[in-house]
This record gives sequence, structure tokens and C-alpha cells, in this order.
Amino acid sequence: MCEMGTEAVEMSRLKNGEAQNSRHKQTDQVPAEGFTALSDEYDGNLGKVSDSLENNIHSDAPQKRARQQKELTFQDMYQNQDMFDDDDDDSDWEPMQKSLEVMKWFCRNCTMVNLDDINHCDICGEHRESKILSYGFFASPYAEDNDLTEAKPKIKKEVGIQDVATSPSTAIGFDERMLLHAEVQMKSHPHPERPDRLKAIAASLATAGIFPGRCYPISAREITREELLLVHSLEHIESVEATNQMISSYFTPDTYANEHSAQAARLAAGLCSDLASAIVSGRVKNGFALVRPPGHHAGVRQAMGFCLHNNAAVAALSAQVAGARKVLILDWDVHHGNGTQEIFEQNKSVLYISLHRHEGGRFYPGTGAAEEVGSMGAEGYCVNIPWSRGGVGDNDYIFALQNVVLPLASEFAPDLTIISAGFDAARGDPLGCCDVTPSGYAYMTNMLNALSGGKLLVILEGGYNLRSISSSATAVVKALLGESPEFELGNNFPSKAGLQTVLEVLKIQMNFWPSLEPIFGNLQSQWGMYCLGEKRKQSKKRRRVQLPMWWKWGRKSFIYYFLNGHLRLKSKRSF
Repeated sequence: MCEMGTEAVEMSRLKNGEAQNSRHKQTDQVPAEGFTALSDEYDGNLGKVSDSLENNIHSDAPQKRARQQKELTFQDMYQNQDMFDDDDDDSDWEPMQKSLEVMKWFCRNCTMVNLDDINHCDICGEHRESKILSYGFFASPYAEDNDLTEAKPKIKKEVGIQDVATSPSTAIGFDERMLLHAEVQMKSHPHPERPDRLKAIAASLATAGIFPGRCYPISAREITREELLLVHSLEHIESVEATNQMISSYFTPDTYANEHSAQAARLAAGLCSDLASAIVSGRVKNGFALVRPPGHHAGVRQAMGFCLHNNAAVAALSAQVAGARKVLILDWDVHHGNGTQEIFEQNKSVLYISLHRHEGGRFYPGTGAAEEVGSMGAEGYCVNIPWSRGGVGDNDYIFALQNVVLPLASEFAPDLTIISAGFDAARGDPLGCCDVTPSGYAYMTNMLNALSGGKLLVILEGGYNLRSISSSATAVVKALLGESPEFELGNNFPSKAGLQTVLEVLKIQMNFWPSLEPIFGNLQSQWGMYCLGEKRKQSKKRRRVQLPMWWKWGRKSFIYYFLNGHLRLKSKRSF
């Protein structure tokens, strides 16, 4: 997910129309990445606008109207232009209004702002009229599509878990009421955790004929308070429920709620719970929870990181109620699932493994160092694989799965595997800035499908580029259906930083899992050879002289050939 504070903040508009001032509290948390409140520029522009208005208002205009204009913010004037319409002559106001207006549009795919005179997003290249919400990632990013039949992502028929066909297959949990969870008042640009995320994935699945079609839809159920109390405190549950009395509210500066958010969170948790129970009982083979709001940052007592209830934790405990003794949760969201770790850090029946950007605690939420291993007798049951930089791609993720995740999971022998599937490490995501491809996600899903007898539940977490998240989610669902990913493993040697991270994790975790010691020894030898190879390459680059090409044909041709030949011979003798 993304960065944010920790204090609950109440917004200014309630259902009964009473106005209250927001009271945001300063926190010591890492500041939110990529999100700000309304820009200070508004205040500066406001003073200029107010002064101009005073100078241009007719002398016979009511003083009341002048005071009203002076008190308005820039955003109020932009959104409430009708309030200036009356019988007075506004000829002096209209030119000023036009001169202040800056035409812009927000990219449907990545939410970034663009000037009105361009048609393609400067950041992601998506066309401003792209039909990604109609066709998903199948839509052309460059222009409007006219050659595709528009997909209808709305579910035509829902069936209860008990009605699923006798031949178990892939089930998908989705309910359109989760689209009602949205930020009421846009800040500097659209919030990245927006309803369009689900719309783009649903459109992609529908266009591909997967859902509806090849997967079973299950009817949504709102989670009960009793079930939530297994995961969250009563205070937390009541604070989420209280948002249904407010038009707009915030738990942290970037974790919003509206009057529909509590129900959306209950539906998301309920779908995850029912999918986990159905998979454990064998009524379905595997499942994908197409849900929001996400959950892995939500802890026992707090909502944060766009997350209200912890869906993966609810699913894990529901699976145990249904008969699973041990559950593996693999979290590949680019941010550490601090809430999931908090819930299970003292529980030996749930193995939590997270791959995430950490960068020494500088990347949100700052938790998830390799040294965080669990507590109170459950040491070794929290495994953090913290990347030290951005740009991490398929090779590093697959390498970590091969050398850390799968060896640990095989020894743990889970009865159910849950993937907290954030797709913000995907190539093109504006917050994650990593490089995992849809084929890479599909390949990892296939690797994990070999665990737990194929009992696998994928739960949507983060991911904020619509094209990236929809293509990645579709690839994962195809893998659940048994399709082989279009991915060639080839030379799966990781980056230098990735290998160093894996070695660090193995060195710590082999204190609790002795079976990891041989893997650590083998990789350590490879690490030494890798460093030596890099030094040789750098040495060759330093010793090779770049001579001007024109020497080759002039009076210095002899020197050119002599020096090049001499260096090559010397290189061959040296190595």
C-alpha cells in the first residue's frame, strides 16, 4: 500500500449536514509517499484572488457578497461557480475567473495530472480517452478502441458456496457494493486506492472470458462482529462501523472512509472467509478474492495504509475453523504487511513470509526488517525478505521463492496457502517502482500451487496502475485455472542486491530452521564467485583504451592496431 500516519482524523461533513472542522494530528510516522493535503499554493492564490475580486466588484454590489468571496478558498470558487450567479453584472469577474483557470486532466490509468493540451499521460503514456475500464488491459493505451466488444463485468449469476459444482474449480469473490468505498473529496489528485482498480480487473477477466465464464462466482456475505473479534479489537471494529454515520472521514491522512466503507470492508472480509472455508473443505480447488478495501496494514487496533480490516488474517483463522491446522501467508505486496505480522507474530500455526521494499526502514511502513522473526516462542514464524532498493524484478522474486520461501514452506507443510497479492511491485506501478511482470506473478503462483495440495487462496491487496494490476491479476487467475505461464526461467541469477538480501535472511532464519544451512553455504560460495566475476569485468573495462576511430584510417593507423592488438594479447595472457 502506501505511506500514512497513525492518528484517526474526523472530517468535516456529517450526514445531518452539520459542519465540523477537521482536526489532523501530527505524527512521528514516515510521511505519506506520493500524497499531500491541499497544496499551500491554494492559500497563496487565495490572497491574490481575493484582492483582485475586491478591486473589481462594482461599488453598488452588496458588501455581504464581497465578504463571502473573501472567505472562499480557491477550491470553493472552482467547485461552486453557481453561487456567483445573480442579477448583478459579473462582467468584471468572468475575465478574472478565466485567467485563473488551468485546464488539466488526471490519467485514468495512473492518476497523474496532465495539461489539457496533450492527449497522452506524461508518466505512463495512457490516452486520456482510454477504455481500460471497459476492456481492461486489452484496451489500447494509445487511443480509443473501436474494435472490441465492450465487456460487462457485472456478475450475471451468483451461487452460494454450497451450490458450487461437484467438480471443484476456481472460485472468485466479488461484489459491486465494494465499489462504493471511495474518497469523497479529491485532494491534489485522485486517491490511488480507488474503485477503478476493481473495475479494470473485472473488465479484463470479462474480456478474456474468464469471469464470468470459467470461474465460479460466490455470493457475498458480510463478516460478523464475532468473526472480526478473532482478529481485531472491539475498539477497532467500532471505529470502522462508526464511519457509516459520516459522509467522509479519515483514520490517517491517507486512509479514508465514507458512509459505505464499513459495509465494503465487511463484504471483503466475508468473501475471504468463505473462500478460505470452501477451499479447505474441498468444495472449490482454489480462489481469487477480488476485494477492497485491502487489508494487510490493518493491525489488531488500527486501520492504516488504505486498509480497514485484515482480510488475509480473517481468511487464515476461518480456514483453521474449517479444519486447517497450519496456514502459510505469503505477502508479495511491495509494502510490508505490518498488520498481518502483528496479528500472527506469536502464533506458530501461521507462517507469515513477506517480500517487500524496506531500504533500511525508509520505505513505508518502515517495518519488516530481516531481524523481525516473531516472538513469545514463535520465533522463525515471521520471515521478512526486505529488498534494499527499488527496481526489483522477476529474477529476484523467483530466486527468493526458490531459496527461502519454498524450502521453509515444505518443512512447515501448510494445509492452506494464502497469497496477500499486492500488485504494486508490478512494472509501471507509480508507488512501488519495481519491475515484476504479469508472467512473473503467474510463475510464482504456479510455484506456490504445489504447496498445500493445491489449496491456494489469492487475496488482492495493493496495486495502483490499472494496466499493471489488471494484467497481473488476470495472469494469476489463469495460473489458478491451470494455464502454464508464458515465462522462460532461463538464467535466474538474481541481482547483486537481491542475492545479498537472500543471504542475510538465510543467515538469520537458519537459527530457527536448520534445513536452510546448506542452502546458505551454497549461495555464499556463489556470492563469492559473483563478486570476483564483477571485479574482473570492472578491471577489463578500466584497462581497455578507447581510441578515436579516425586513427584507423590516418597516419596513426599503426598505433591504433598496435595498441588494440597489444591490449587484447595482454588480456588473453592475464586470464
